[in-house]
Amino acid sequence: MQRPTLTRRNLGEMVMKRIMQGALVLVMSTLGLIVWTIISRGLPSLTWEMVSQTPKGGFYMGKGGGVLNAILGSIYIGLGSTMLALIVSLPIALALNTYVQQTRWQERIRLMLDVLWGIPSIVYGAFGFTVMLTFGLRASLLAGIVIVALVILPIMIRAMDEVLRRMPTDLTHAALALGTTRFEVARHVVLRQMLPGLVTAILLAFGRGIGDAASVLFTAGYTDRMPTSLFSPTATLPLAVLFQLSTPFEAVRERGYASAFILTILVLVVSIGARWLSHALSRYTIK
Repeated sequence: MQRPTLTRRNLGEMVMKRIMQGALVLVMSTLGLIVWTIISRGLPSLTWEMVSQTPKGGFYMGKGGGVLNAILGSIYIGLGSTMLALIVSLPIALALNTYVQQTRWQERIRLMLDVLWGIPSIVYGAFGFTVMLTFGLRASLLAGIVIVALVILPIMIRAMDEVLRRMPTDLTHAALALGTTRFEVARHVVLRQMLPGLVTAILLAFGRGIGDAASVLFTAGYTDRMPTSLFSPTATLPLAVLFQLSTPFEAVRERGYASAFILTILVLVVSIGARWLSHALSRYTIK
């Protein structure tokens, strides 16, 4: 029995299959190495003092204290910026898929959003810092919330846009045929049908905002105190990791890995929560 000859098409398919397998192994290995480094170096240094106390005197020289101020600061900025971005993003995404009928304008708007998405967050931070200098403002929690909201705004809009584009057109046409307005269709049909995907987009944007460091470096500032108002400087976990790993003291650097472990756990909880909510809400949508 003769073996089948290896044609050019079969050879190309085999090569692409091996490339995809190699890429998958590379990505998974890199992810595993990052997670293993954070766990192996951060978990031994993680104590209850780290998550329940603010930095004490000499904290950055290896003495007592924790990063509770940075944990709360990251949560405040993540929640505030996500809520602010949601107020702007949801109407834009709905209008883009309900009121904007010309494909040319839709593609132009999406292109602008993609460009904004690709701008490094440090550029947003520099923009916010320039505005603050112009008006004589100080670094504060409010400034950090506004700038992080600008960072995640195009991400949230495009994520919602991709969800809304999967909306079954039959449902929209049926609702319009019954005499409903486009606003009523967007509110009562589109939002309810696409709610699982919209919740996932919101939570993923929150995870992006809570882990950003460059945009809050010049706007939210950094302090060892707890955030007491919108106009006080606020510490964040990404900056806490940066400052701790930059010190020459080994004990402080190990705490930096512990802070990175806490940040990783927060992002992981948000990701798992997004999957769970999406699955739970999908039971109330039309398949």
